[in-house]
Amino acid sequence: MRNLTYGLIGIAAVAVVGLGAWQFALKDEPAATPAPPAAGSSQPANQSTADAPALAQAQPGDHVIGDPAAPVTIVEYSSLTCPHCAAFHATTLQDIKARYIDQGQVKIVLRHFPLNEPALVAAKLAECVAPERYAGFVDVLFRSQAEWGTMQDPTEGLKRYGRLAGLSDDKMQSCLTDGAIEEKILSQRLEGSRAFQIDSTPTFIVNGEKVTGNLPIDDFAKVIDAKLP
Repeated sequence: MRNLTYGLIGIAAVAVVGLGAWQFALKDEPAATPAPPAAGSSQPANQSTADAPALAQAQPGDHVIGDPAAPVTIVEYSSLTCPHCAAFHATTLQDIKARYIDQGQVKIVLRHFPLNEPALVAAKLAECVAPERYAGFVDVLFRSQAEWGTMQDPTEGLKRYGRLAGLSDDKMQSCLTDGAIEEKILSQRLEGSRAFQIDSTPTFIVNGEKVTGNLPIDDFAKVIDAKLP
């Protein structure tokens, strides 16, 4: 699990000119206060904001894997530069699909919580692909994370995968400069932080219960099973 201390520069300006004016500086380092829960822990989600119960369910514009009517909703907040998020998608998520999603018992909602600029760029390109290809493209970016994430210019590395997904250079450039796409990504991060006090990735909200870290499937299954009818 990766902890972070983040600052949203110009938050005061948001009230005046909106999210499109955001700039942010993120650091992959331990959060100061409060201390995050131990890796692989679960706890009741913070319900201090009125919109937390709604955000624990799929919202318009969300990317959802599984039956929309599934009784258990897992909301995943992740960063495309987070290795623990990549590990979750390569291992635990595959087990969850086989055990629960394919059976119509669970759906997973994929949301952004970028840790740094390369993660934001990657998220923008992911939002650019056709909706039906989104989950697959995210998996490709996680699997190739060690390649593009360490490049001097990650954007160029990411564009290679965008081309493989059928995106033209003009389309990718348009997406990378699209204020609405950036607003969606940063809004998800801010909402997750405010509603659930998320300060590390991956973090999951399982029918309202906050789960941090890439838990082993058997531990994750205990949380899911407790939520099933």
